[in-house]
Amino acid sequence: MKRLFALLLPIFIFLSACSTKELSSASEAKLLEHKWKQIEQEAKNTKVRMFMWGGDEGINDYMDEWVAPKLKKQYGITFERIPMDTHEILQKLLNEKKAAEEKGTIDIIWINGENFKNAKENDLLFGPITEKLPNFQKYIDTRSLNTQYDFGTAVDGLEAPWGKVQFVFLYDASKISQPPRTFAELKDWIKEHPGKFTYPDPTDFTGNAFLRHLLYEAVGGSEKLLKQGYDPQFVKNEVEKMWAYLNEIKPYLWRKGETYPNSLTELDRMYSQGEVWMTMGYNEARAESLIKNGTFPTSTRSFVLESGSIGNTHFLAIPFNSPNKAGAMVTINFLLSPQAQLEKFRPTYWGEGMSLDPNKLPEKDQQTLKQINRGKSVLSSDVLKDHLLPEVDSRYVGWLKENWLHEVARKR
Repeated sequence: MKRLFALLLPIFIFLSACSTKELSSASEAKLLEHKWKQIEQEAKNTKVRMFMWGGDEGINDYMDEWVAPKLKKQYGITFERIPMDTHEILQKLLNEKKAAEEKGTIDIIWINGENFKNAKENDLLFGPITEKLPNFQKYIDTRSLNTQYDFGTAVDGLEAPWGKVQFVFLYDASKISQPPRTFAELKDWIKEHPGKFTYPDPTDFTGNAFLRHLLYEAVGGSEKLLKQGYDPQFVKNEVEKMWAYLNEIKPYLWRKGETYPNSLTELDRMYSQGEVWMTMGYNEARAESLIKNGTFPTSTRSFVLESGSIGNTHFLAIPFNSPNKAGAMVTINFLLSPQAQLEKFRPTYWGEGMSLDPNKLPEKDQQTLKQINRGKSVLSSDVLKDHLLPEVDSRYVGWLKENWLHEVARKR
C-alpha cells in the first residue's frame, strides 16, 4: 500500500499543479469580465509594485511624494516604485515566461516603442485592459493614432497612454546667448566650444532620440521614413551624411568623443556641474523641477531645432504574471485621472504633457489647465506644436544602436 501511495503521489502533485494553474488562468480571464466596482474592491488594501526607469528626480518625487500617498488614502493601496531600465524588466519577464512562473513580482511597467513591440510579440502583457479603465474611456482620445499605435505597433488595448513628451535641448543661458537653430549651426557651435557638448550613448533612450533627429534630417524628413516603413537598405543608402556629421564633431565633443555618457542621468550631472553647457531629453518641461531643487542652474532654458522635435507618447502595461492585476488596473486608472494628470503637468514635480484630451476634461479642470504656468525654461505650446515630429518604426532604434557602434564609436 505504501509503495502504491509513493507511486501515485507525484501524479497527485502534478494534477494539483495543473488544476491550480488552470484556476489561476480562469480567474484572471474573469477579472476582465468584472464590473469596475468589483475590481476596485479586489484592489483595496493590496500592494502594487511598479517597475520603471528611475533616472529623473522629478518623476521619482511625483511617484513617491504625490502618487503613493494618494493611492494609500483613496484605495488603501501600498505603492512601491522599483527603479529598473525597461530592457532589464523585459528580460526578467522573458526569463519568467520561459520558466513558466505564473506569479511574478511586477504589477505595472512603464513602457513604449521597441520594448512594447518585443513585449507584445512575446506575450508578456496582460489584457486587453484599456476598455475596462473608466478614465481611459472618459478622457482619452481613443481615435488618435498616438493612442492606437506605439512606434507603429498596434496597441490593441495592452497598454494605456500615460503621458506625452517632446524632445528639447537644454542650455545654460548665462553661457550661451543664442542657441543653435539648425544641425549645421550646432556643428559650428560644438567646434567653437570644444568639450562643452556631448550626447548619451545610443543604447540610452535619449541618446538614440538625438540620433533619430539626425536620421530624419539625413533622409529628407520623417515623412519618407513613415512612407518607406522599416527599410534598412533604404536608410543605409541615405545616411552617409549622418555618420559624416557625427564623426566630424567627434573630436570636439566632451573627452574628444573617446567616451560618451552611458545615460541621460550622467549627462544631466555633467551639465549641472558645468562640464558641458547643454543637455537634452524627452519632456519639454523637465528642467523646471531640477532648477527648483538646485540641480540645474536657474539660467537653464530650452530650444528645438528648426528641423523639428520628436514627440512621444508613453504607456503603462501589466505583465502577464502580475500577482495583483486588480491593484494594477486601479492604479493605472488613477494615474489617468484628471487630478493625477494635472499634478503631473505642473512643473512642481514632472511637468510633462497630459495623455488626456483637454477638450474632454470637466470645465473646472480645463480652467485649471489654462492657469498652470509651466515655467521660464519651457517653450510655448505653439512653438512645440509647430515643430512636432512623429516617431517612426521602433526597429530603427535597434538599427541605430548597432550601426553607430561600427560607424562612429569604434572609428578612430
